Amino acid sequence: KLGSKKDGTLYAIEMEVLSNTGAYGTHAPTVLGNSGAMTLPLYNKAQHLWFHGQAVYTNLPVAGAYRGYGATQGYFALEVAMDMLAERLGMDPIELRRKNHIRAGESSLIFAKLGEGRKKKPQIVHSCALEECLQVGAARIGWEEKRGKRRREGNWAYGVGMACAMQGSGITGIDMATATIMMNENGSFRLLVGATDIGTGSDTILAQIAAEVLGVPVERISIYSSDTDFTPFDTGAYASSTTYVSGMAVLRAAQEVRRKILEVAAGMLAEPPQDLKLAEERVTSTKTGKSVTLSEVGHRALYVADQQHIIASASFVPEESPPPFAAFFCEVAVDTDTGLVRVERFVAAADCGVAIHPKLAAGQLEGAIVQGIGHALMEELLFTEKGRCLNANLFDYKIPSALDVPEIEVVLVDSEEPTGPLGAKSIAEVGINGPLPAIANAIYDAVGVRLFRAPFTPARVLSALAERG
Repeated sequence: KLGSKKDGTLYAIEMEVLSNTGAYGTHAPTVLGNSGAMTLPLYNKAQHLWFHGQAVYTNLPVAGAYRGYGATQGYFALEVAMDMLAERLGMDPIELRRKNHIRAGESSLIFAKLGEGRKKKPQIVHSCALEECLQVGAARIGWEEKRGKRRREGNWAYGVGMACAMQGSGITGIDMATATIMMNENGSFRLLVGATDIGTGSDTILAQIAAEVLGVPVERISIYSSDTDFTPFDTGAYASSTTYVSGMAVLRAAQEVRRKILEVAAGMLAEPPQDLKLAEERVTSTKTGKSVTLSEVGHRALYVADQQHIIASASFVPEESPPPFAAFFCEVAVDTDTGLVRVERFVAAADCGVAIHPKLAAGQLEGAIVQGIGHALMEELLFTEKGRCLNANLFDYKIPSALDVPEIEVVLVDSEEPTGPLGAKSIAEVGINGPLPAIANAIYDAVGVRLFRAPFTPARVLSALAERG
């Protein structure tokens, strides 16, 4: 439930969550908490907040962790309610969100009350480019030209919808990562991390962070990851944490190796370290222009000076979880004869701080959007009254195929996160939170019916159209 003043300023938000955790409560408290913790701070202008949740045991399979982790369900309710409020007030849905969303330098009452970490404490949002995301997304989808027009082509009705979302970057006080960097005598480096690359490209990103600090091409970084025999500890690839948490450990280790390199080079050049710069695989004096190569530094450290590798380890435990932000826009077509919903086009503009590897970041966002479209249009587990699953295979349980995926356009809008490695924060999960409410709002724009249960199957759409009359 939402309450606002006549000008659209939110006054109160009430959220009640009932979570079916199945036969055991493995992730029940945290998924339930995230339904509010990841959603309610987005609209921090509301100063009266009420969150109540219950996790219940049932005879269904155990509910586990999945991308979005409670935030996805929370945003479905919140963002559909925001559109309903905008209609009630006679406001554009974008303007209502602009008026109420959190901004850089602001906080939320929720940060100190809800969350996954051991310490619930106040947090300031240091970076937020959601305003720019809204501008870019609206322009790319053609919001002004298409919204409210209810264009028809035969039995097909067209509409546009949008939603906003935020997430987090790791779990404060729980996540941790360690990195070790060793310089070889030829000026290359070995990077050891416990972080696991599960297809996200984190090996590449962590090597990029090290290379940037050490002034070498990324090809000069050999990375060894997630081998418990010899790599350092990391809590794991989850909670949108690797770039932010593991990246900060790599950054700190690289900074210490850089400091040691400059110390050795200072002895070679007979100049103080503060007068030296490290770039393009050389250490150069800013005063005299004299320089030595990293290969020469590595050789001297190992064979001449101290007769040991230049090496450093560093750890990082986050005290903050900076949120990425995203604005989602889509155009749908609804067949009013059959109830079929087709997503024609999807646009997402996201703020993940400084994207270390833009193509990998865009890929994360696209993949999350496809999962969100599946959630909205086809994915649903069906059970008998006794809890037996009726579609426990990929023949009966439908997921989006290449033929189901619409044109997707993603735009990365830079901000700079001061607490993150090289200005970065997460991108992995925020993308799954927007498709469900954006598609629901677009269906309403097309045919004037609200759907509150996903997926939006033809049968449910036809039923809603019949009820509307």
